[in-house]
Amino acid sequence: MNIREKIAEYQDFPKKGVLFRDFGPALQDPAMLTIMADEFYRHFHPKDVDLFAGIESRGFIIAALLAVRYNKGMVMIRKAGKLPGKTVKTSYSIEYGKDTIEMQKDSVQKGQKVLICDDLLATGGTAKAAAKMVEKVGGTIAGFAFLIELTELGGMKGISKYRCKSLVRY
Repeated sequence: MNIREKIAEYQDFPKKGVLFRDFGPALQDPAMLTIMADEFYRHFHPKDVDLFAGIESRGFIIAALLAVRYNKGMVMIRKAGKLPGKTVKTSYSIEYGKDTIEMQKDSVQKGQKVLICDDLLATGGTAKAAAKMVEKVGGTIAGFAFLIELTELGGMKGISKYRCKSLVRY
């Protein structure tokens, strides 16, 4: 079974000129979930990962899937203002301005090896910001796990010093 076959394409979504690749159909297939988890498991050894961090919101799915597969914990990286308690924030540039993400300050312990997960790597801005934030609280980046990578947007360049795995590349 091929992961690419389970990714639906929607032309002109969310706006005209954009081809949206939706991994929702892959989530409906238990065998595909196992294949995805196994592919990442082959790339990242369990001893190299202490914790999974999912970037809002689709990254939560990948991080939770891997946390169960590895029998490890998971933390959420969310848009600013969505988490209770003390948080650490990082702002970064996006196409038309700035955005901010945050995580709970005590969710990553000093020295923990964190694998950051998201559904899609495009320009890499959010991924770089997530790594900066994890490192800011003393975590170590174990790598990045993406279901889909849009290679033409060059997102991998900004995180190339880390170990990265994309299951499907366009």
